[in-house]
This record gives sequence, structure tokens and C-alpha cells, in this order.
Amino acid sequence: MGLFTRKQAWYGSGLAFECVQCGRCCAGPEEGYVWINQAEVAAIARHLGIPEAEMRRRYLRRVGARHSLIERGDNKDCVFLISEEGGRKHCSIYPVRPRQCRTWPFWPGNLADPQSWAVAQLRCPGINRGPIHLCDEIEVKRRATCE
Repeated sequence: MGLFTRKQAWYGSGLAFECVQCGRCCAGPEEGYVWINQAEVAAIARHLGIPEAEMRRRYLRRVGARHSLIERGDNKDCVFLISEEGGRKHCSIYPVRPRQCRTWPFWPGNLADPQSWAVAQLRCPGINRGPIHLCDEIEVKRRATCE
């Protein structure tokens, strides 16, 4: 899949998205990966008030040459996803969440075509709801997930 331009992208008019804090993007039931880089490790460790080494030991796993946040063993939810009364969920590291999390749902797979976007909507009730994100903003986020 090549880089889109405003004229080529099927979402050239933008896409609606508003996080409704359901936590589905951070939840199981399948295993997933939240890739994390050194700068993100440092930011999360500062946010948690712990040394980077402890953050790595407690919250990361090595997958090949990369690192991913760990998941809860019972449900495969991200370790930082906190459940609240009433079914709402929130990210306990939201201000410093990894780039992969910040760019949801504007990932290349979700943006491949309208059908892929519709499939993502089945999991995420914030898709096609709320403010319109313009094509240029979407492209910045889409490209960031590939770096």
C-alpha cells in the first residue's frame, strides 16, 4: 500500500471519530501488541514515578527485536486499562500513552478501504461519530504508525 494523497485517499473528505472511552481498542480477547520505543518507556516511567528499569521489568515483554506492553493474563486487556463502575474504562497512562495508542483508529489497516473502516467500527463505537478529522491529520497519524 503506497502513500495516499488527498486526491487518492477514499477518506479525502475526512473521517469522524470521537473516543467514547469504552476501552475496546485496549482490550482482548485476543493477544495483541502495543509497540513501545525508548522515549515512550522513559515517559511512562516518569509518569508512574518509577525507574525505567522497573517499568521495563513490570510492564514490558520482548517480542523479537521489539518491546510491547504486557497484557493481563485473564482477559488480554492492556495492563494499563482500568475498569470503572458502569462499564467505562480508561487508560491509566493516557497523557503519555504510546504513539500506537495515540493514533487509533487511523492505522493503515483500518484505512485501507471503506470496508476495513466499517470492520473497525464493529469494535469501536467512536468510529463515524463526533468531529471530522481532516485527511491531512489522518495522514500524519497513519504515517506515524509505520515509523
